[in-house]
Amino acid sequence: MTVDIAICGLGPAGRALAYRCLALGMTVTAVDPNPRRRWRATYAAWSDELPAWLDPAAVAATVAEPRAHGLRDHRIARSYSVLDTSRLQYSLDLAGATLVPDRAVSLDRHTVTLADGRTLRAGRVIDARGLRRRAGRPEQTAYGLLLPRSAHPEPSLFMDWRPDNGADPRATPSFLYAIPLNDDTVLLEETCLVGAPALEPDELARRLTHRLRARGIGSRGDEPVERVRFPVAGGVPGAARFGAAGGYLHPATGYSVAASLSAADAVAAGRSGWSPAARAVHRLRCAGSRALLALPPGDIPRFFDAFFDLDIELQRAYLSRRDDPIGTLTAMSRIFFAVPGALRARLTAATLGVGSLSHRPSGSVIME
Repeated sequence: MTVDIAICGLGPAGRALAYRCLALGMTVTAVDPNPRRRWRATYAAWSDELPAWLDPAAVAATVAEPRAHGLRDHRIARSYSVLDTSRLQYSLDLAGATLVPDRAVSLDRHTVTLADGRTLRAGRVIDARGLRRRAGRPEQTAYGLLLPRSAHPEPSLFMDWRPDNGADPRATPSFLYAIPLNDDTVLLEETCLVGAPALEPDELARRLTHRLRARGIGSRGDEPVERVRFPVAGGVPGAARFGAAGGYLHPATGYSVAASLSAADAVAAGRSGWSPAARAVHRLRCAGSRALLALPPGDIPRFFDAFFDLDIELQRAYLSRRDDPIGTLTAMSRIFFAVPGALRARLTAATLGVGSLSHRPSGSVIME
């Protein structure tokens, strides 16, 4: 029997797509080695990125105006939502889908070959298996502690580059990400958003401990820990791939969940998630990633000061709008002219992909 669609991979992207396909009355087969595995990662998004169909109970906390700090303090006039991971997964109900607990080893437009040798057929096959770690592929890493919310009374810190984490100023930088997970718990996470190789968890843990002590934030040593490590590059845009595997991961932030949730209806209905405008934005964002990788560590906070000085609509265009190449290019241009002149030649060469970046310390950081 041939089903309407076979989706390989049941992370947030694949599960959201399967859920929306079921809502359209389609027959769905979902392939995953462990389809009932519970998600553990923390997911967050700008509130205006989330689709209207998402269950409101999947949002655990919302911050009206998160802060960022480079060399200066910034208030971001854009609501930020932290998702309840368990409720998000539960709300993407797969009742009615056929779950196949196996590994897809090869895919084409209409068939999936499983590790056990079986072949499944479908009207469409979608690869939503995410990205595998690979030597030389940039990764995002982070190390966080879950503490009582009273331990961190400051407003949410989307990005805090203040140099109180004990790192050598010449070393690969990292920043503090501090968000409420619910009414009782806050996540304090030392983050390196992209590196090749990225900062290791032990180094991030050391920096986080130093930073918390410098701010008078105590910890017992037995708090729950969150560790983050995943590739931030390697997705290939195309109609047969979805989520991180299909290029929905923002190459300059590491975010993909909100983009995948928002695009799930269109892809479920058979429309392309990759208009010419979306492809242009993707190329611009990849160029922006190369530009940021070219910055010396000491200039990273200054770069983010320039970004958060942008009008909020330009920030939104660069971070969230997949089909706005003019807004994305305008945001990048404004940042270029706001940074010191000595950096512009380096940014230009990196944006155009000219020359080698081997002179940069490994583990360069890119914005979330």
